[in-house]
Amino acid sequence: MEFVHYEVKERVGYITLARAEKRNALNYEVVLELKRAFAMAEDDETCKVVVLRAEGKVFCAGADLEYLQRLQRNNYHENLVDSTHLMELFRQIYTLKKVVVAQVHGHAIAGGCGLAAICDFSFTVPEAKFGYTEVKIGFIPAIVKVFLLRKIGEARAKQMLLTGDLISAEEAERYGLVNYVVPAAELEEQVFAFAQKLCNENSRQSMEVTKEMIARVQAMGLEEGLQYAAEMNAVARGSEDCQRGIAAFLNKEPINW
Repeated sequence: MEFVHYEVKERVGYITLARAEKRNALNYEVVLELKRAFAMAEDDETCKVVVLRAEGKVFCAGADLEYLQRLQRNNYHENLVDSTHLMELFRQIYTLKKVVVAQVHGHAIAGGCGLAAICDFSFTVPEAKFGYTEVKIGFIPAIVKVFLLRKIGEARAKQMLLTGDLISAEEAERYGLVNYVVPAAELEEQVFAFAQKLCNENSRQSMEVTKEMIARVQAMGLEEGLQYAAEMNAVARGSEDCQRGIAAFLNKEPINW
């Protein structure tokens, strides 16, 4: 692939945005390659945890504005096809069977901020800025909004989406937009150590089912959600991983997943 690279290191699958000269801005081809890379990681038996990272000084500047300008010549149907293409990428990451960790080494703006926010965990450097600047250019943060509301709630989402202002890494951590702020010199090492912790200490099946349940249960009413949880609980008790994990605990045996 031209704009996205994929490799695996000790069960950690790295998906790297490689369009540094354009600040890793998103266009149709970049989104297509990201979708392919995430599909590869999901199907790759040697990969247990996925890390999304980028080359250059900026993590991702959002949509390629030159590309958006060309899209203005499209009709509604053509624009809907392109918009759906991006929506599919965000849904794919959110529902991916494997845990996805964002390694944010520079600014994450608009759709780039959406990429960082949609990951299950996000590590960032203190120097990075985050924000959804769409309203400042007459555009709207339509797709990212769906996931941002789930992640940080309505009040914080309104603050970010309606002002279009950038916030610091520390503010992003306070908002719950990112999980960890670490020095730039330690970013790669800490992300890898965190990914290895998930690989070694947690069941792949348990993480996959838990992530799926988190995504699904929020759309359910109380009774439906509890019934779904009870059913999934019953299924999990009979799983091979659960039987193996409980046996190891009772026998006081170490277990490496």
